[in-house]
Amino acid sequence: MTAEGEEDPVVEGYWDLDRLVSDLGAVRTRWREAQQHHAEYGAEGFPSRANLAKIMSSLCGALFPLRLGPSFVRIHNEDAFVAQTLQTALSRLYGQIRLELLYAMHGSPAAEIDREASQIIGNFAQSLPGLRELLDTDVEAAFLGDPAARSVDEVLICYPSMLAIIHHRLAHRLYDLGAPLVARIISEIAHSRTGIDIHPGATIGRSFFIDHGTGVVIGETAIVGDRVRLYQGVTLGARSFPADERGALAKALPRHPIIEDDVVIYAGATILGRIIIGSRSVIGGNVWLTDSVPANSNVRQAKAQYEVTSRVEVSAPHRVHALVDAERDGFAENI
Repeated sequence: MTAEGEEDPVVEGYWDLDRLVSDLGAVRTRWREAQQHHAEYGAEGFPSRANLAKIMSSLCGALFPLRLGPSFVRIHNEDAFVAQTLQTALSRLYGQIRLELLYAMHGSPAAEIDREASQIIGNFAQSLPGLRELLDTDVEAAFLGDPAARSVDEVLICYPSMLAIIHHRLAHRLYDLGAPLVARIISEIAHSRTGIDIHPGATIGRSFFIDHGTGVVIGETAIVGDRVRLYQGVTLGARSFPADERGALAKALPRHPIIEDDVVIYAGATILGRIIIGSRSVIGGNVWLTDSVPANSNVRQAKAQYEVTSRVEVSAPHRVHALVDAERDGFAENI
């Protein structure tokens, strides 16, 4: 019984399924009516994160078949493996792009949507050899920039930053070609696996290296030049978020830093806003930077004042005194 004396709506079991379905449908209807300017996907489906993860795994294998492909791949059969893998992966990627376009081009004829999806996947496929060459420069940069790396193969197989960069290079190409949602899902797959968050809109030059990598954030409108090296915890972020007359955040405005060629940014540095870090500059660890710096700059934190004391003396002075007494008396004491 309810507080008003009416019967409980649950007639059998612990819930009224028909009423739940009806109420949830009403909530969805109210939401969609209120969001007509940016309606939900749903009528035709939605790009699948699980499917895109499988597609990306296949594309990684096609790009680097002897290292990221399955164990049966050898020199004599790698071309056959690449052909078969690309045929399947690109076909499935076409399907995911088409799902995005069904929403983005809502109301357009199916033939027009198919034509656009075909153009995107065709241009993306033709980009793969160039993307592989670009990724080779990233692998080489990691090998040359990290004394712990014993081979380029180790870099490719072991370094989480390489996984993130491969995903970013592919996602960025799709972003430019007109599939930003599929691109964003791909970037978030890499983010969840590596802790490195690179928006697919970010433009990154050749020979890019992220050492360690966990906690790195690179925003949508960031521009990174050639031969740039970042360490863990670096943020290339926005300082402010302008809003329109309705209070909604303005989209796609340039709001992230420009990092010119040959810049090194050490762990924990935070660089915010549309500022320029000049070529060959070095940004020290934990620096908070919101102003541009010229080329060849060296930006460091001010020296902190600190005092070195004996940890044992502070935390357990009786043990220190016992040790001193034992040495003075010429015998060792178990302290």
